[in-house]
Amino acid sequence: MNEGIVESMNTASPLANHRKISLIAGIFYLLTFISVPTLSLYDAAKDSGYILRDGSDTSALIAVVLELVMALACIASAVTLYPILKRQNQSMALGLVASRVLEAGTIFAGVAFILGIVALRRAEAGEDALPVSQALSMLYDRMVLIGQSLLPAVNDVLLGLLLYQSRLVPRWLSGVGIIGVLPLVIGFAAMLFDVIEQGSALAGLAAVLVALFEIGLGIWLVAKGFDTQSVAELASRSQ
Repeated sequence: MNEGIVESMNTASPLANHRKISLIAGIFYLLTFISVPTLSLYDAAKDSGYILRDGSDTSALIAVVLELVMALACIASAVTLYPILKRQNQSMALGLVASRVLEAGTIFAGVAFILGIVALRRAEAGEDALPVSQALSMLYDRMVLIGQSLLPAVNDVLLGLLLYQSRLVPRWLSGVGIIGVLPLVIGFAAMLFDVIEQGSALAGLAAVLVALFEIGLGIWLVAKGFDTQSVAELASRSQ
C-alpha cells in the first residue's frame, strides 16, 4: 500500500512541477538561438586562404563556443520536456530526445572541423595544407546542412505533434511548427541537389516558420507555461 503511494507521488511529481519544467525548457529553447552570429563569425575561417593569413582566431573561437552552447541547449530542451511529453506519447517523446542528441552531435562534428582549420593556421601548415583546409570547410557546410536543415524538421514534427495533441500550448503555435517542416524539408532537398545555394536568401526563407515556432515556443514557455487543464489531463493518465 505504502509502496503504491510513493510510486504515485514519484510519478506525479514531474507534472506537479510543470511550471518549473516549462520555464527551464523555454530558456533552453531561447538559448539555441545564441549561435545566430556564427553565420558571420565563421566567414573568415571558411575562406580558402585563411590558414595563410596573419591575425587573430578570436571570432572563430567565439563562434565555436556559441555553437557548443547551442548543442548542449538542444539536448537539454528535449530532456527537460520529456517527463511531460511522455505522458502524451512516450515513443515520440523519446524520439524527440534522440533526434535532439543527434542534432547536437552534428554541431559538435562541425565545430571539430572549424577547430581543425584553426589548428592548421596556428601550425603555419602553409600552402600544402590548403586542400585540407578547404575540405574541412566543405565538411562543415555539409554537416550544417544535415544538422540544421534536416534534423530540425524531424525535431519539430515530433514536438509539434506532441504539443498539438496534448494542447499544452495553443494549437496555432504547434501548427506553425508542423506546417514549417514542409518548406524546411523542401529547402534541404533543394540545397542537397544544388538547386539553391546553401546560405542563400531562399535557404533562409525555407527555415522561417520553424525558427518562428521555436523562438515563439521558447517565449511562450517562459512567459506563460503549459496550459494547466492540459497538464491535469495528462496527469490523470496511467503511465
